[in-house]
Amino acid sequence: MDALLDGIKNEPLLQLLGVHCHLGSTIKQTQSFRESVTAMLKSIKLLKDHGFNDVKILNIGGGLGISYVKHEHRTKKAHFDQPETDAHSEPYPTPSELIASIGDLLEGQGLTVIVEPGRSLVATSAALICSVLGVKSSGKFNFVVVDGAMTEVIRPCLYQAYHHIELTEPSQHSPEERREFDVVGPVCESGDFLGKDRFLATPHEGCGLAVFDVGAYCASMASNYNLRARPAEVLVQGNEWKLIRKPDQFEDITRPFNFD
Repeated sequence: MDALLDGIKNEPLLQLLGVHCHLGSTIKQTQSFRESVTAMLKSIKLLKDHGFNDVKILNIGGGLGISYVKHEHRTKKAHFDQPETDAHSEPYPTPSELIASIGDLLEGQGLTVIVEPGRSLVATSAALICSVLGVKSSGKFNFVVVDGAMTEVIRPCLYQAYHHIELTEPSQHSPEERREFDVVGPVCESGDFLGKDRFLATPHEGCGLAVFDVGAYCASMASNYNLRARPAEVLVQGNEWKLIRKPDQFEDITRPFNFD
């Protein structure tokens, strides 16, 4: 550390203004942030002892999570009949609760504090609305094939992340009878799935299906893989809606290429 600090001090184009950390993602308790801030304040004192008196910024990063599994008792067999008050729906701390938990540590420090609450603000704000293309079986496995895919919501494929999935309308095929399905997309990839082992009524072709909590790390990680056009984004407020992102056209995908 001493060699690094000496290098910064001797470089006229560098000015050390603050410290920044990243604890990870989907953090459930504010105690982790409190312990981090305590350590970072010690680092700031060390920096000032080395003559870096311009340090005024403390960025505690992000990591606040949401409960992606709060409704899994509705469609996951292992959690049937469990109330929403169980461990799967324990409240995650809000950004204001995070700040309150570290306020006493920061009092009188004269620091500008930066927080990055990203996911906790936007993850629950969006759903991917799909249309069912068909239902098929292979051995003991049943599949619901939808027009949404890993190209729109890559988290299940990339991280084996859970997103709650439900039909948006009653099934025309025995709506009270449910079977276990994997919900998959039309991309020719074994990893193209949105959810596995979900108990759903057998949907009819054209039935609506919603993938919940896709407001973070979904549209921002979407792609045109397999020449798939990214879908429209629609803002819904009360009984009103408006288009806020146009769907991709084929010309949007090919525009970067020179065919001359």
